[in-house]
Amino acid sequence: MHPNNTRNSFTKDERLLKRSQFLHVSDAGKKIHTAHFIILGLVSADLTKIGITVSRKVGNAVCRNRIRRLVREFYRLNKQHFAVAYYNIIAKRGAEQLNYQQVCRELANALERLYIKPC
Repeated sequence: MHPNNTRNSFTKDERLLKRSQFLHVSDAGKKIHTAHFIILGLVSADLTKIGITVSRKVGNAVCRNRIRRLVREFYRLNKQHFAVAYYNIIAKRGAEQLNYQQVCRELANALERLYIKPC
């Protein structure tokens, strides 16, 4: 693998995988609401980890997977601007209507309010 690819990857080490991790972030984390997302953040000591939650209320599987891909791409390209913390990004109804630029703008503004300074 090329060295530049590892910097822009989204490995399993960077994901919230277990239910207990998601619950810990939701119980103790700081919450920011936007029009189409809820961002939960909890400062951690080790790594930045991202969890993406898109319920069936948002749309069918194709819509939900598209939203996940857009959020993952935003993180992958902007991860150097994320503070070391655990994040759970929850999509609300209407998020399926957004394009990539709108997702980036909304998440960047929310993260700025949370405690991260993305470009």
